[in-house]
Amino acid sequence: MEKLIITPKTKIFDLLEAYPQLEDVLIGSAPQFKKLQNPVLRKTITKITNLSQASTIGGLKVEELVNKLRAAVGQSTAETLDTEQRNYILEKPAWFNESRIVNTIDIRDMLHAGEQPVYEVLSAIKKLNGEEILKVVAPFIPAPLIDKSLSLNLKHWLDKKSEEDYWIFFSK
Repeated sequence: MEKLIITPKTKIFDLLEAYPQLEDVLIGSAPQFKKLQNPVLRKTITKITNLSQASTIGGLKVEELVNKLRAAVGQSTAETLDTEQRNYILEKPAWFNESRIVNTIDIRDMLHAGEQPVYEVLSAIKKLNGEEILKVVAPFIPAPLIDKSLSLNLKHWLDKKSEEDYWIFFSK
């Protein structure tokens, strides 16, 4: 079975089922998360609460919480990507031309609302013609989205602007 990839949409219940050791990491992240030790809450509220919602409850930035949890289980994070490139294109490719950007999707609001942006982004990519480019703005590296684009043989370029600002360009 493939291990759960940790994203802002990941439910706390699923996270702790896949990675029980992350309970201590969560509890250590915010005092509010001590409630996870309550067996009744553990069986109910964790099934409907995702990491984006939990970060709001804990007064944390969702991208920091996701990166902390990913790092604890060895998944790539913004900080580890540079040493573990996973076929991500980090250098500006020859096909990139700023004048070819025809659409920009900022997925930060979607992530904070607990929505999964993969389908909206893939739908926008499908609408691209020829050498047109889609620009995606994200608060952290959207690994599942880039992995999906790789599986579809799409071109991408991941441009890190800062620790909380990533631009990903896609083309067919």
